[in-house]
Amino acid sequence: MVAKPLCPLYKNIIKPLDRARYPELRYIIHFCDKNVIHFYYLPRVFGEYKLHLDAQNFMGRTVYSNRIEPLTSTSNRIIKRSFDIVVSGLACLCVLPFIPFIALIIKIQSPGPIFFKQARTGLNGDTFYCLKFRSMHVNKDADKAQATKNDPRKFAFGNFMRKTNIDEFPQFFNVLKGDMSIVGPRPHMLHHTEVYGSLIDKYMVRHFSKPGITGWAQVTGFRGETKELWQMEERIRRDIWYIENWSFWLDIKIIFMTAKSIICPDKNAY
Repeated sequence: MVAKPLCPLYKNIIKPLDRARYPELRYIIHFCDKNVIHFYYLPRVFGEYKLHLDAQNFMGRTVYSNRIEPLTSTSNRIIKRSFDIVVSGLACLCVLPFIPFIALIIKIQSPGPIFFKQARTGLNGDTFYCLKFRSMHVNKDADKAQATKNDPRKFAFGNFMRKTNIDEFPQFFNVLKGDMSIVGPRPHMLHHTEVYGSLIDKYMVRHFSKPGITGWAQVTGFRGETKELWQMEERIRRDIWYIENWSFWLDIKIIFMTAKSIICPDKNAY
């Protein structure tokens, strides 16, 4: 059974900010974070408390969020989506001519489908199907086990594709469709969402953003296999930092850092 948000019908919760009921807020915020629900305060108390919150307009009323999220702004979402459509559209046009050659090599080295389609956790905790060029032999552990450095499931060309990120190119079609973004937290397998969602506080917060082909965690040393829990905790911390500090120029920076890592693959690229 895959863990899902307990309240899938609710995307926002608004609560009056009452000084006498502050202890109750911790539980509500924790519940919202676990269930990918945006929580807003309707202030009754002003002064110093208000200064630590992010003011937003919600149906004509000023409300305050406990978390700054630039992508809750309609204009920012339009900017990001427009960039995604233009870049992914051009990328798809560039990739299409090479698909027959890639498909031929995959078929020669490993019997099975050209593409690997896997259910992953996306925006708001919803499930979508993530596309990749298949880089491993068909195996029963594909939906549970992460790739390891000397993984016997990988075939030669598949290993090359993983090191150079060529296997990720079909995800530009995911971006064009709207399931993913060029930049964002990397989408995890449903099994990993279930496991780490119960082990790591605020794990589900990463799903306030569309998943990306590349992300802040990946270009700052936290891509690939997570052998220990602290590695995934650090990856989640960086995913949340990205969500809370998003800007168009941050996305551009991450894209350039990703390009550099493709030219000079890092040690975790496998």
